[in-house]
Amino acid sequence: MTPTHTHFSPLQRLLHWTMALLILTMLFIGIGMVATVSHAHATLIAIHRPLGIAILLLVLLRIGARLKRGSPPLPDDMPAPQRVVARLSHLVLYALMLAMPLIGWAMLSAEGYPVTLFGGVHLPAIVPHDVALFAVLRALHTYLALALFLTVLGHLAAALFHGLIRRDGVFSSMARGARRA
Repeated sequence: MTPTHTHFSPLQRLLHWTMALLILTMLFIGIGMVATVSHAHATLIAIHRPLGIAILLLVLLRIGARLKRGSPPLPDDMPAPQRVVARLSHLVLYALMLAMPLIGWAMLSAEGYPVTLFGGVHLPAIVPHDVALFAVLRALHTYLALALFLTVLGHLAAALFHGLIRRDGVFSSMARGARRA
């Protein structure tokens, strides 16, 4: 699909900024869960699980919107290596946004715990109860959380580079819609 627009759609922007807030929240909650053993730990877990499922649903919607509408073209004067890094980093972001909640869900399933959503709704297990599998998935969830954090930092750095240094419209294509004449 060859995009002919210069800005992301309002739905794409809403999904982007909503997910940015949720993902940062999840990363900080995850750090809090690892760093505490107090009664706050249970509260953080109770927030973390349904938020992860919300992110999973939003990323599926976001992928659909991206496939349907595409994205604005990168600036013509952008060097080829930067174009490759931009495309690859977006693929990595989407892969991590999809993988993290699925691995978390699988991890809980392997541990024998249900994913409880708000209102007491429980999701079914997606892998069998298996302590060894739980250990692998827990480590993977931790390492991928770190990878997501680093990728988000890189994404933020690139956005600031485009918005403050290059001023080439890449940042504004997601920050605000097209201006009306």
